Amino acid sequence: MKHIIVGFLVAVLFIFRLPVKAAGKAIARIADSTLTLKNQIDSVAFHVDGFAQQFVEYAKNFIGVKYRWGGATNPQAGLDCSGFVNYISKHFDISVPRTAAQFTDLGLEVNVDSAQTGDLILFKGGNARSKKIGHMGIVVENSNDGLEFIHSSSGHKMGVHISELAGYYKQRLVKIIRIFPLSGNAVMGYQKAV
Repeated sequence: MKHIIVGFLVAVLFIFRLPVKAAGKAIARIADSTLTLKNQIDSVAFHVDGFAQQFVEYAKNFIGVKYRWGGATNPQAGLDCSGFVNYISKHFDISVPRTAAQFTDLGLEVNVDSAQTGDLILFKGGNARSKKIGHMGIVVENSNDGLEFIHSSSGHKMGVHISELAGYYKQRLVKIIRIFPLSGNAVMGYQKAV
C-alpha cells in the first residue's frame, strides 16, 4: 500500500510539474518583453525630452526681441505671447493655433510639480476673475528652485524674457499643458483648419 501512495504522489507531482515549468517559461518571456517595452518607452522619452530641449534652446535665441501686440509673428517687428510660441513651433514644422485662447483645450494637462521643459504654460488674460486664457509661455526648467518659463510679455520687460512662476504669474496661472509627443506634426488635440 505504501508503494501505491508514493507512486500516486510522484505521478501527481510530475503532472503538476509540467505546467509549473511552462508557466516559468511564460513568466520569463513576459519579463523579457516587459524589459524590451520599458527600454522602448525610455528611448521614446529620451527623444521627446531631447526634442523639447531643442525647442526651448531655440526659443532662448529670441530673448530681447521686443513685444508687439496684436498677433505679431515676426521677430524683426516684435512678437506677442502666442506669436512667439507660434514662431518657435513653425521653426520645427509644428502646427499650433494662432491665439493663446485657442490652446485652452489642447495637449495633456499636467500639474506644476510635473511640468517639464517644453510644456506650455497658460495664464488668465486681462480679467483676473476670468479663466479665459490670455497669455502663454514655454516651460524652460522646473527644479527645486521653482519653475521658469520663457514668454513675450507687455510687462515691464516689454519683450521675450524668462520669468519665474511666482507672484503675479502664479496668481494668474490657469494650467500647464504637455504638447510632446506630437500627434503627427500638430499639438495633441489640434486640427489645423484647411
